[in-house]
Amino acid sequence: MQIIKRPEDMARITTKELADAFIAEQIEAVRAQVGDKKVLLALSGGVDSSVVAALLIKAIGKQLVCVHVNHGLMRKGESEQVIEVFRNQLDANLIYVDATDRFLDLLAGVEEPEKKRKIIGGEFIKVFDEESAKLEGISFLAQGTIYPDILESDGVKAHHNVGGLPEDMQMGLVEPVALLYKDEVRVVGKALGLPDEMVFRQPFPGPGLGVRCLGAITRDRLHALREADAILREEFDKCGLAGKVWQYFIAVPDFKSVGVKDGKRYEGWPAIIRAVNTVDAMTATIEEIPYDILHHITNRITHEVDGINRVLLDLTPKPIGTIEWE
Repeated sequence: MQIIKRPEDMARITTKELADAFIAEQIEAVRAQVGDKKVLLALSGGVDSSVVAALLIKAIGKQLVCVHVNHGLMRKGESEQVIEVFRNQLDANLIYVDATDRFLDLLAGVEEPEKKRKIIGGEFIKVFDEESAKLEGISFLAQGTIYPDILESDGVKAHHNVGGLPEDMQMGLVEPVALLYKDEVRVVGKALGLPDEMVFRQPFPGPGLGVRCLGAITRDRLHALREADAILREEFDKCGLAGKVWQYFIAVPDFKSVGVKDGKRYEGWPAIIRAVNTVDAMTATIEEIPYDILHHITNRITHEVDGINRVLLDLTPKPIGTIEWE
């Protein structure tokens, strides 16, 4: 595979004017490449695929077919936001697949993290392939590949876009943001009019909440995790930490402890808060969260989320702990 290089004289996209110029240039390039053919895109709702989708809608409209697969491991409200922004606001040609039961049935009883990741990744490709097989006349596959993916495609990120394509793939590739860094993709996303919560969405692993619902995933614990995580995100937004912290989330392990609720013994899971800052994701430091905010989040989670009776704070930097728990 030929590795493309970013030109040394390429200006960093930091302003709306530079982003607008880039968008105009890419619209022209995409139209020249695609002509009147159809393009298929797996739209996860992440920053990169969302920006590519918005850019391609501007360039080729309904010739773009977006497929959003909800594997049941998304954060609260994320699939709904994809439908609202792309189908309702941008009038995208969007196919929505709710594959929640299919994924969760396959994951039932699976504890080993790497096995979970493989099941989720493998099944995602199957669902996407099934949906694309129903479509006719698709000549191109669009991807949200960005420049760090290309730099790391020597095996470090073999699961990502660049490393995982079949050698005999018949479709041409459309990768309009392949020379951009993540901060530039966000500037372009803003210029395209995407909402802030999509453009500034924090990094989210492909297996989603599947690697934060520790051990074998159960529907009740997954639901508790999703609700607790939504409270954490809401409170970080309110107090201004959302803009200061690179990644923050809840993990819920597969064990219970005794608590007291309404004067009775109450067994529940702990919710573990992780909030880290990093430049390159190779190392990470712990964000200092004021205790009054921690007390408020704890109070909300333990009172509002059924099944959780303790809130813990992970204080481990990377190294020695990884950013995700699994």
